[in-house]
Amino acid sequence: MNKIAGVLLLISVSCFGQQNQDIEKLIHNLFLAMKNTDPVLMKSAFAENAVLQTITKDGTVKNENIEDFITSVSKFSKGDLEEKIRIEAIHTDGNLASVFTPYSFYLKGKFSHCGANSFQLVKQNNEWKIQYIIDTRRKDNCKEIQ
Repeated sequence: MNKIAGVLLLISVSCFGQQNQDIEKLIHNLFLAMKNTDPVLMKSAFAENAVLQTITKDGTVKNENIEDFITSVSKFSKGDLEEKIRIEAIHTDGNLASVFTPYSFYLKGKFSHCGANSFQLVKQNNEWKIQYIIDTRRKDNCKEIQ
């Protein structure tokens, strides 16, 4: 009986680890696409009706269209935009995942601002996609992420 429980535990830990790797890869690919100004890779990270929002300094929530975001990023040269992140938490339940990532943003190699991203992902057709991102942006009290 103990051997069966051990095998089941090992299988579940292995699946959970792979799931987290897939989620991390998707998020890292989004920022790689931004850095490389790759609109195809960027678009592939998002679910069809994804939502992108920013919380402004006064607490207002600003909506941004995903297509407009991709178009604006694509206007930069490769390497102009770099967002360095640290994945602090991944929580999953079935086809839902939540990921929190503090970040430092660099424009043309110079520090611009910092904040945090909160991602909600959905698993569709056996593939993780970003359904929702909300972020904060500030220039003060920043700890740059290396």
